[in-house]
Amino acid sequence: MPLTLDTYRLLGRSGLRISPLALGAATFGTESGWGAGQEEARALFDLYVERGGNFIDTADTYSGGTSERLLGEFARDRRESLVLATKYTTLRRPGDPNSSGSHRKNLFASVEASLRRLGTDYIDLLYLHVWDFTTPVEEILRGMDDLVRQGKVLYVAISNAPAWQVSRMQTTADLRGWSPLVALQIEYNLIERTGERDLIPMAREMGLGVVPYSPLGGGVLTGKYSRADLTGADVGAGDGTRRSFNVALGTVTERNLAIADVVGEVAEETGRSPAQIALAWTLRNPGVTAPIIGARTRAQLKDNLGALEVDFTAAQLARLDQISAVSLGYPHDLLAGDHIRAVTRGELKIPTRR
Repeated sequence: MPLTLDTYRLLGRSGLRISPLALGAATFGTESGWGAGQEEARALFDLYVERGGNFIDTADTYSGGTSERLLGEFARDRRESLVLATKYTTLRRPGDPNSSGSHRKNLFASVEASLRRLGTDYIDLLYLHVWDFTTPVEEILRGMDDLVRQGKVLYVAISNAPAWQVSRMQTTADLRGWSPLVALQIEYNLIERTGERDLIPMAREMGLGVVPYSPLGGGVLTGKYSRADLTGADVGAGDGTRRSFNVALGTVTERNLAIADVVGEVAEETGRSPAQIALAWTLRNPGVTAPIIGARTRAQLKDNLGALEVDFTAAQLARLDQISAVSLGYPHDLLAGDHIRAVTRGELKIPTRR
């Protein structure tokens, strides 16, 4: 059944209603070299909310703070009806050791700066952006809980962190009576499925809604890259484009291009664009709540929103799953194997929880 942006979903273990596709505001601002200027960013915002969208994602250092500033300006007249998510942790002032990290000092300073740029009294959803491997989980959770109690933050979440740390934090929050994490933001798409090993199952078990970023694999799944990009011979080094960025990251590989080829084949069969196919595949995962779309133009955003209407045949889904499959590794492959099933259950028909 086709979805719409106002077919709202609950975010994790909260009662917060969000759209099934989030609008990523990382493209708001041109400081990165590949974003959208103010006029185009405004058009993206207006198109999304006019279609019924209410969930918009940014971070304190996106476009050097311009993303939050523009989003705050655009959201001013409809603030109550929107769910604004931002993040803290990444370096805000080079040379200042306490202007990055997950610790309490940076947490409070980052939130105050985000509130000013967004022009609001509260942040709907605050993510810890990147795990820093130094700050005690109790310090993070207590600081987040203090902000919730002060009314400056309504819900808290986490991104780019090991599954065992996230589950440890959620358990600690429950035992201490602190605000629980309600969302987990991870990279997840047809070329990056390793989140299926632990992160996504953990999130479902612990009550976190999964909000995937880069659902188009940095654009690789749209079909814009070719085998010529494997060498980077036609890409100027350091030219500041998203193309050179992805090549430098190693996102353009033979495996990923082979996956993009199958996405293109399914797109042709269904009369859809490759971007719509890639997004729709992510949306079908029952462990996913709301992928983030990061369009730079209105045409891209309109195309991405078409993913809500895509339907697959069983054969098409099987092809996409097969070409992109990853090994779950130990202990998952062992536990799913015939030998373990035989020695633990024999011929008994015992249901398992998924």
